[in-house]
Amino acid sequence: MADRATGLGKQRLVYAYILLYIALSSGQIFFNKWVLSSKQINFPYPLALTLLHMIFSSVLCFILTKGLKIMKVEEGMTLEIYVTSVIPIGAMFAMTLWLGNSAYLYISVSFAQMLKAIMPVAVFILGAAVGLEVLSCRMFFIMSVISFGVLVASYGEIDVNWVGVVYQMGGVVGEAFRLIFMEIFVKKKGLRLNPISMMYYVSPCSALCLFIPWIFLEKPKMDAGNWNFPLLTLALNSLCTFALNLSVFLVISHTSALTIRVAGVVKDWLVVLLSALLFADTKLTVINLCGYAIAIAGVAAYNKYKLKKEASETNSEKQLNDNQEKPQDRQFFSTDSSSTVPLKSDTDRPS
Repeated sequence: MADRATGLGKQRLVYAYILLYIALSSGQIFFNKWVLSSKQINFPYPLALTLLHMIFSSVLCFILTKGLKIMKVEEGMTLEIYVTSVIPIGAMFAMTLWLGNSAYLYISVSFAQMLKAIMPVAVFILGAAVGLEVLSCRMFFIMSVISFGVLVASYGEIDVNWVGVVYQMGGVVGEAFRLIFMEIFVKKKGLRLNPISMMYYVSPCSALCLFIPWIFLEKPKMDAGNWNFPLLTLALNSLCTFALNLSVFLVISHTSALTIRVAGVVKDWLVVLLSALLFADTKLTVINLCGYAIAIAGVAAYNKYKLKKEASETNSEKQLNDNQEKPQDRQFFSTDSSSTVPLKSDTDRPS
């Protein structure tokens, strides 16, 4: 009875983590849109906002890991790995957040989410270019379905601002590059970092990558313009961003990759539908929703394919490791070089 109660308690905790992730992820999108477009706040500077997020994340990671020592940074990082892997990941992460936030100044939240559905196509094309993906009829069909769905959703958009579309697609390309660099980082470098460790290393690099364009692109406008700096609002916005990354860590560590992807699809639909209620610039049409449904179906098929591939690779690696360990652990050979007859096998060993 006690074990059953413990199991139910853990199950409820997992559901709480998933709901927390969906709430924080959706809320952060709405929060960023509100901060950037609200006339009351008057802070239309996406580059500055993203830079603030990265600085806040860098400082908080340092305090948690080195100051309070609540969390531990995983070891294994070298200068060569940092230069060849972390810096490119940090640069692409900065590009993704900057361009994605910039898009909210020109297009609605719902339309931005619909354009994000093209992400698997960008990741697959880049992955195939660097040899991480193999083109097949099945993948070609999945990519075609996603692309068709996004095109239908775009056709159904009433007010298309092409500047916003370019910003959003630039963010998609940046995220695709980041995911490819992450895969190379894990497969070729052999280093796996939890989200806190990754944030600890990546956030300062991303902040630097954002600071340089901010000096030339937004600082002159901020010096000449009349804007507000609501400290409490921006601090809360940055804290929500950090909390979102933590929630991703909690969901992944207590569930699986499938769960986080399914939760991501639920979150995307939630954002699309709620944005129509929260923002005046969002006007959904039947064509919008039909196109997005087609794209999401393609994304679901892509996620299923990737998860099966990852599971197959994991099983292959495990089997390979078992086979490598078997001759050493299970067979004992004579010291006589002419004899290869095992002196003792598993069946001869005392139980």
